[in-house]
Amino acid sequence: MKTLLPVLFLALALPGAVAEVPSRPNVLWFVVDDMSANFSCYGEKTIRTPTVDQLAEDGLLFTRAYATSPVCSTFRSAMITGMYQNSIGSHHHRSGRGEHRIQLPEGVRPIPELFQTAGYFTCIGSGLPTHDYRSMPTTKPRRGKTDYNFDWDAKIYDSHDWAARKKQQPFFMQVQLHGGKLRGASENGYNALLGRMKKQGGFGLPTPHSKVILPPYYPRDSIMLQDWAAYLDTVRITDWHIGQVMKRLKKEGILENTLVVFFTDHGISHARGKQFLYDEGTHIPLILRGPGIPKGKKRNDLVEHIDVAAISLAFAGIGIPEKMEGDDVMADDYEPKEAVFAARDRCGEAVDRIRSVRTDQYLYIKNFYPQRPHLMPSNYKDGKIIVKRLREMHAAGKLDPLAEKLLFSPTRPTEELYLYGEDLWQVKNLADDPRRGKVLKQLRVRLETWIKETGDPGPETPDVYLLETEDQMKSTRNPSSRENYRKNSELYKRWTSEGK
Repeated sequence: MKTLLPVLFLALALPGAVAEVPSRPNVLWFVVDDMSANFSCYGEKTIRTPTVDQLAEDGLLFTRAYATSPVCSTFRSAMITGMYQNSIGSHHHRSGRGEHRIQLPEGVRPIPELFQTAGYFTCIGSGLPTHDYRSMPTTKPRRGKTDYNFDWDAKIYDSHDWAARKKQQPFFMQVQLHGGKLRGASENGYNALLGRMKKQGGFGLPTPHSKVILPPYYPRDSIMLQDWAAYLDTVRITDWHIGQVMKRLKKEGILENTLVVFFTDHGISHARGKQFLYDEGTHIPLILRGPGIPKGKKRNDLVEHIDVAAISLAFAGIGIPEKMEGDDVMADDYEPKEAVFAARDRCGEAVDRIRSVRTDQYLYIKNFYPQRPHLMPSNYKDGKIIVKRLREMHAAGKLDPLAEKLLFSPTRPTEELYLYGEDLWQVKNLADDPRRGKVLKQLRVRLETWIKETGDPGPETPDVYLLETEDQMKSTRNPSSRENYRKNSELYKRWTSEGK
């Protein structure tokens, strides 16, 4: 890639050469909601994902890509700036939308603005004129999901689709897909998905519940199996949609001059997935395909989702801002990371502060509120049928010891340490193992250093928490949901006053 682009741009600069060479490369991101790396090319056995598998065959697959935050708005705020969400004060979910505003620091600009300044046509939508972000047929295309936690100008996007660009103008496109959210959170949601698959066609038969393989801390309960099967079906729908966009790129003759970047915005929405820093919540797929990208290769080094911003800018020949924290991991002089970082903060009314550092061998997690349970009260999560079912089974004493310990312990360890390769689901905490004392201290220092270097602001002040939660309650239409949110927020305020 590094040798291709200078030659390409030189050719463009030569008199009479423009008509004989491709335009500057297009950049297209597939950004998928609420989905882990449950694709065949990542080892998923229950379903097949031919389109994403083909992307991997035609490009470069990263086996160890991680989200710097496991929830939509903070992930996307980091993604679109190439910055850790903590560095730009956008680390609390759905913040800065009401009376409390958040401004980007000096020298930090959204990526579409940088592309636009460089002459690119910027767009965000479904990638298909015939289907929406849910992969449903539509005659009314619209712009895709943004969800940024800071003030930004909607003009950084020119359109919902690249079709409106000028002749020979390159484009930067974000294809935003609903992903795991397609399964809903209730029995009605599952049934609607089943009906849709049968009616719309092209997806095959629904995933059998009996073939589902769950993480070891989730019970093989009928509801849990039904939910995971529905989730896998959303993976298949997502794969189909990506396939249609790839066919469009090929039909228009622009596929081979387009950098395609496929990734998800965090892991599956589940009790230990989305919002948490274990692999279930932060390990994401990342595949690159395009001119100059190695074909059929894998990379096992650690990368972060904020690197996508730097990769994309470099590919387009656009200078990477000096302040950007994401790295162009495709650069010739790139040095692999020794560690990657992640953070979880307030999600809805649920106040939390968790930080993590991953190295080649270990995952270290620090819980800043260890006196609070893992499954804290959350209007969002408690509204899901799977969490309701887990709480029912816990109350009835029907969960096994591992599920009780990891999901329903009234407190959490201050520090957690997990060993890669031997602990796939991070269930054996080694923080108290004296043989790991040295590495525990090293990772503790490394995380503390990152917190200082990023200027991590930590929790909101009580005044800001009040503004943010009141704003979110106003936007909650369901009266019972709003009341539950209010009660939870009062509980969190009390816990804070009690030092819990």
